[in-house]
Amino acid sequence: MDLYAEIINGNNNALSKGITLVESTLEEHKIISQELVMKCSEKNYNSIRIGVTGVPGVGKSTFIEKFGIRFTKNDKKVAVLAIDPSSEETKGSILGDKSRMNELSNNKNVFIRPSSNSGILGGVSNKTRDCIILCEAAGYDIIIIETVGVGQSETVVSKLVDVMLLLALTGAGDKLQGIKRGIIELANIIIITKDDGDNKNKVKTTMLDFHNTLILGMSNEISINQKILRCSAKENTGIFEVKKAVEIYINNIKENKKFNVKRQKQKIYWINKFVKEELGNIKYNELLNKNLMKDIEHKIINHKENVYELIKKI
Repeated sequence: MDLYAEIINGNNNALSKGITLVESTLEEHKIISQELVMKCSEKNYNSIRIGVTGVPGVGKSTFIEKFGIRFTKNDKKVAVLAIDPSSEETKGSILGDKSRMNELSNNKNVFIRPSSNSGILGGVSNKTRDCIILCEAAGYDIIIIETVGVGQSETVVSKLVDVMLLLALTGAGDKLQGIKRGIIELANIIIITKDDGDNKNKVKTTMLDFHNTLILGMSNEISINQKILRCSAKENTGIFEVKKAVEIYINNIKENKKFNVKRQKQKIYWINKFVKEELGNIKYNELLNKNLMKDIEHKIINHKENVYELIKKI
């Protein structure tokens, strides 16, 4: 099977095989997968990458199901990359997110792929960016990345996406210290979930808590540009407003010429992160001091060389 040809033709079986190849730790697979990723990234895709994070139990999977369906109603193809935590003992993961998105997973325009974070900090796995590129090449318009859950390193997901959604529970006023300042600053839209039944008044109070936190604790630029919304996946309310807020945000950063600049910065970040992890701090700092990283970035960004092959030459 020609994986590249099948992926760009929208073959989901090929897409799944491509992602499995990307996630493989075998040396021979690394070079092959990077050749595939390099081919798939040669075109500019008109996709939107959306990060969804929040504390465990906030309802990320339930929210994503209702949220994703909203896009499919506009004839958009939606891919969901759900990152599961892996066991420190067995290194395995439950990978059960797909089972919580029954309606979404049965939609012909939706692709859902649960993956293990393999113990990698940051809320996403090291291969998530490559998986995003494969999904875009397969024709998916909306790529949703569901992270492991809010933690100290969760902010890494912001280096992958165009817009960040932070889901929060009611009663967050006392828990804002537990939600790292970094993730609040990086969230473009904060959504208070479970706005239903007897919880509605608590949701209003929590929205006020977040509003006050943003005004008092963040810079004016951050607090002005952030939206605080509420929704109920159970009652299917507020989801349309979240979708609209995402679309408005994306349109604004495109009009302000920030969209492509952000994507370019993200590419550079991941190249540097990858080289540093593969070669180690000492060799990476040596490349920086000799101004060689710029040349490496240029070659990879312009698809002149496979990142693994390039590293072997260093």
